[in-house]
Amino acid sequence: MSVTTIAADRSVCAPLPVLGRDVTVPLVTGGEVTYAALDYAASAPALQRVWDDVAAYAPYYGSVHRGAGYLSQLSTDLFENSRAAVSEFLDCRESDQVVFTRSTTDSLNLLAGALPAGCQVFVFETEHHASLLPWRDARVTYLNAPRTPGQAVETLERALADREPYGPALVCVTGASNVTGELWPVRELAAAAHAHGARIVLDAAQLAPHHPLSVRELDVDWVAFSGHKLYAPFGSGVLAGRADWLKDAEPYLAGGGASRKVARRADGGVDVEWHTTAARHEAGSPNVIGVYAIASACKALTEAGFDALVAREQHLIGKVHEGLAEVPEVKVLSLFGDEAPRVGVISFVVKGWNSSHFAAALSAEYGIGVRDGLFCAHPLVRTLLGGEREDVGECGAPDGGTTALNAIRVSFGAGTPDEHVDRFVRAVKELVRDGARWNYRTEDGRCVPDRG
Repeated sequence: MSVTTIAADRSVCAPLPVLGRDVTVPLVTGGEVTYAALDYAASAPALQRVWDDVAAYAPYYGSVHRGAGYLSQLSTDLFENSRAAVSEFLDCRESDQVVFTRSTTDSLNLLAGALPAGCQVFVFETEHHASLLPWRDARVTYLNAPRTPGQAVETLERALADREPYGPALVCVTGASNVTGELWPVRELAAAAHAHGARIVLDAAQLAPHHPLSVRELDVDWVAFSGHKLYAPFGSGVLAGRADWLKDAEPYLAGGGASRKVARRADGGVDVEWHTTAARHEAGSPNVIGVYAIASACKALTEAGFDALVAREQHLIGKVHEGLAEVPEVKVLSLFGDEAPRVGVISFVVKGWNSSHFAAALSAEYGIGVRDGLFCAHPLVRTLLGGEREDVGECGAPDGGTTALNAIRVSFGAGTPDEHVDRFVRAVKELVRDGARWNYRTEDGRCVPDRG
């Protein structure tokens, strides 16, 4: 579908109201401008609806699961109703558990601690570090970056068929890349995993905020995501999926809430009976407000309608791609090619520019917030840049036309207005054509405006 067609499509909705949409920031060149938040892939701004729901609940804050008072009972109901709302949002199976965590990273580390003995883990080098690194106590096979979705499935099938010895196995895969935004063939990878007796966990940190997600339809065993990428303002996350490995594992944290019964033994020791429900891995006082914020965001996105949200995002993606394509010095990073379906996450490099310098100029001179670096996906960025040199050079110094090993990422979503994307495209063109209007220096490895 072309950008023109999408723009004319009535299903394209207006941006959802988010916190910070009217915040102004100073420019080094003088004056102020409304901040253009284009770093959604790191942390999306909270939806106004979510913030309002949290603010309305805050006066009724109470302990969960342990109190007889009215506020405790109300908070307990809210906490468990939030669990049900997340399960509905993910279209979980009836037997699935929803465990609340701190983040995607926390969720995948929890699952890593629940792997059965001898479990083999298969993970592509393209993963975010949150899903690349937690498997330290398992035997891990790292798979090379595929160049097509079909190649991803074939690579996984070969690796699973060749595994020795045959036993429990887990595949970890992203739903949408946090570097390129490209959608991965999750359903096909899940089918390949199951055909070879393996299970699969989906890192949905970049997928859940942008697309409808059905655990049933994708047929994944677990899904993990973070609230702060789903327009919720607090440090909370989710691990949802099959209960058996979680029920058989030692509790992620030992303490109150995870324990069902504790008794002293005659020899002076302690016997513990742990819960078999999600509470087994939710020891301690939970982040009730964070959990409620996730549930509120799930409801808000569902009510807004993902068809309309996706259509609007594709409209913005088209604007960015068409704008960057007009700048020969810009190279957009991609595994599967320009036509691959993707979410609103686009990374690129600019010939002759240090990426940190470019990002600093976007911020200081245009009021645009993007991210530069390796995006906690170092192997993938190195692969996409062809393993070029890691020396990023001094700020402001041309690198002789050789791209340094870091990149710039622009990302957006349900709260992004057209003006922010239009300003970004104009700024890229102006910086490449005219250069920065301000001097910059290197400080602690980053480029910052030189204020004399």
